[in-house]
Amino acid sequence: QQLTATKAGRHMVRDRGTYVVLRELHRWEQDPAALAACEKLIQVLIGDEPGPGMENLLEVDIPEELEKELQRLDDEEKERWRQEEEEREAYGSTPHPEEPSR
Repeated sequence: QQLTATKAGRHMVRDRGTYVVLRELHRWEQDPAALAACEKLIQVLIGDEPGPGMENLLEVDIPEELEKELQRLDDEEKERWRQEEEEREAYGSTPHPEEPSR
């Protein structure tokens, strides 16, 4: 995701066909954290380019209240991953994706 922080990085990632790879990975990946990262990156790739002054997203000032809300949402997401992992361990296996059609 750091690669997509800059306008040039986002352009390079889009030009290399990364979306197609991520779309396929998303079908097969079982790890909730990897799936979430994949989904976030896809949103960056298919979303509109940020406006002027946001070419480098690492340099954007985020209001404190928004930063706290985003942190809360991240914490909730991590808790869901932990619960899903515990459920998979309790059942003793993980689901297997279907074979792709050829």
